[in-house]
Amino acid sequence: MSVLELDDVTYAYGEQTVVEDVSMDVEPGEFLGLVGPNGSGKTTLLKLMLGLLRPDRGSVTLFGRPAHEFADGTRVGYVSQGATGGTAGMPVTVREVVTMGRYPHVGLGRFGKRDTDRVDEALATVGVADLAGRRFSTLSGGQQQRVVIARALAADAELLALDEPTVGVDAESREAFYDLLRELNRDGLTVLLVEHDIGVVTAFASRVACINRRLFFHGDALDFSESDALRRAYGANQQLLDHHHH
Repeated sequence: MSVLELDDVTYAYGEQTVVEDVSMDVEPGEFLGLVGPNGSGKTTLLKLMLGLLRPDRGSVTLFGRPAHEFADGTRVGYVSQGATGGTAGMPVTVREVVTMGRYPHVGLGRFGKRDTDRVDEALATVGVADLAGRRFSTLSGGQQQRVVIARALAADAELLALDEPTVGVDAESREAFYDLLRELNRDGLTVLLVEHDIGVVTAFASRVACINRRLFFHGDALDFSESDALRRAYGANQQLLDHHHH
C-alpha cells in the first residue's frame, strides 16, 4: 500500500488557486524532495498530504485512509517551518520533549522500560543523547530540529514530513542534518522534504516532485536533474537556483 496517494488535488485560498490537479503516489521507504519557487504551493501541498488541509477537489489518501480523517498521529512525524517555536519558551528538557513522542503509545498506562528505551534510542540516533538534560530552549536551531525528529522517532513514526527544516541553520549543521535524514531513510523511514535548495534535494532525495501550482515533474532525482522541469517551473530565474552542494 502506498503511504500517500494524491488524485487530482486542487486547493485555493479564496480566489487564488495554489495547488492544481496534482496526482502522485509516495511509496513506503521513499525519500521525496518537494521543490518549487517561492509561493509555488509546496507548503500547502505538504499540509494537504498530511490532512491538515482538505482539498477543494480530488482526494488525498494517507496510509489508506482519507488524509483529513487520519487520526493515528504516531505514524506521522511533522516538522513544520519554525517547528521549534511551540516549545521554545517552555522550561522542558530535551529528554522531556522526546518523551512526548511516547505518550500516544502509553495512553493512561505507565511508562515502562520499552518506552524509556525508545526515548534513549531516539536521542542516540539523532546524536543528541549528550544534551538530554539540557533545556530545549537553550539549544541551537540545528540541535532543536534534531530533537523534534527524535520525538517523531520515539513515537515510531513511519513517515517523517519536514518543511524547510534547515532555515537559519549553518552549512555544516545542514550537511550533517541531511546525512541523518538519509540514514533514517535507509533504515526504512519514509521521508517527505520541502526544500528550496535544489542542490540538497538532488543530492539526498531518491525522488523529486517539482511544483509550481501544477506538478511539473515527479520521478527519479537523477532524471529530474536532466529534465527541463526546473526551467519550466521556475521560468527564467532557474539558473540562480541550480547550485549543487557536495
